[in-house]
Formats: sequence, C-alpha cells, structure tokens
Amino acid sequence: ACLMHLQFVGSGDAFGSGGRLNTCFHVVGAEANFLIDCGASSLVGLNRLGIDANAIDRILVTHFHADHFGGVPFFIVHAELVAKRTRPLEIVGPVSLPARYAQAMDTAFPSFPHAPARFPLKLTEIEPGAPREIGPLRVTAFPVVHAEAAGPCLGYRIEVEGRVIAYSGDTEWTESLVALGREADLFVCEAYTREKPVKSHTDLATLVRHLDRIRPKRLVLTHMSADMLANLDLIPYATAADGMIVAL
Repeated sequence: ACLMHLQFVGSGDAFGSGGRLNTCFHVVGAEANFLIDCGASSLVGLNRLGIDANAIDRILVTHFHADHFGGVPFFIVHAELVAKRTRPLEIVGPVSLPARYAQAMDTAFPSFPHAPARFPLKLTEIEPGAPREIGPLRVTAFPVVHAEAAGPCLGYRIEVEGRVIAYSGDTEWTESLVALGREADLFVCEAYTREKPVKSHTDLATLVRHLDRIRPKRLVLTHMSADMLANLDLIPYATAADGMIVAL
C-alpha cells in the first residue's frame, strides 16, 4: 500500500484571501519528506497540523516572493533554536538562491548566522531543462511567466516513489504548463481568478481551455483570490484548502 500523500499546509494567495495561509505543500511517502514552497506563514501551518519539521529533508522553492519563500528564515531559526535539528536540510530553488537566502535571513532575523551550527544546510540551484536527481526525487524545473524580479520563476514536475506530482508555481498561462503537468498523478495548479485575465497569474477559464492537452489524472486548484473563493460552488474542479490531504 502506498501511503504517500500531499497535504496543503497553506493554499492561499499573497493577500491572505479567505484567511488562508501562504503557499506550502508537504509531501511524505515511504522515504520522501519534503515541502514545495515555504511561504511566510508555513511554520504556523506546520505547527497547527502537527507536522514534525525536523523530519522534512528538503524544501523546493518556486520563486522568491514572500508568500512562497518568506517562511524559510522562520524554518531555519526554529530548527536551530527550538527543534534542535541535527538532520541535514536541503533547500532547492532557482538560480540566485544563495544570495536570496542571505537577503531573506538578514531581513527576517538580523545578526542570526546564515549557516546553522547544529545541522548541515545545503543550497541547491536548479535550472529549467533536464531532470535532476535530488535525494529520492527526480525534479524537472520548467520556466513559468510570473515576475522575473522574483525569479527566475519555476514550476516543478517531481517524480517520487512511482508517482508524478506537478506544481505550476505562480504563472500566467504558458505552454510549458502542458509538459509540466501532462498526465501527472497530481497537478496542483494556480487558478487566481475565475475568468478575468490577470497579469502574472492564471485564470481558470484559460486553464480549462488547455486541460485536454494536459490530461492530469488529478487536478487541484490553489492560490485562489477572493473572486475564486466566493464562487467555489460554481467550480467543477477540486480546490485546495488549508490542511487538505490528497492521497497519492
């Protein structure tokens, strides 16, 4: 029996719409235990759900906006001072990750050492293109169209323990989403608005026009604005909620 699942620690947008926490997904399987994104509220969410942060081996970051990356300093400081972590931690993210990590730490906790004393920290930059073997994961990064100043912005296709998990990251519609999500066991895709096109984000109507080419085995919509949340009863697709678990 496969016990692998993805839990939405945070499924919200940057603005706390609907009282939801920032983007953070926890994936756990027989061996794998990792986060996809770590928005500013992630440690709150992990604690609320009783998830052991010390068991998490790596954090995959799609881009450097605070609602996807701002929880990293909290995670590090908690690991060092409270959880007394000794297990190695790997953070994976777009090119410029080391500099962005240093900036984030300096902003969030000035004078706190960037390199933890208790546990090894590895920062791994990933570029779009060929799959990368990262621990038990096979990760393919895809370029997406969001805000280049916060990037390069990526989406991920992750092969792990016989499953494929795809996540769009934040992006307006781009053709790379077809290969990213194609026939994935789970495709988590942002749907920021229902029908209104918005720069840097995907609207559901546009996504739906391309679903017959993506054909995910399961689709869950996330990063929804107030416009989406007010109309959930009209949406014929699965939608994420904080704490929700998707078995894989």
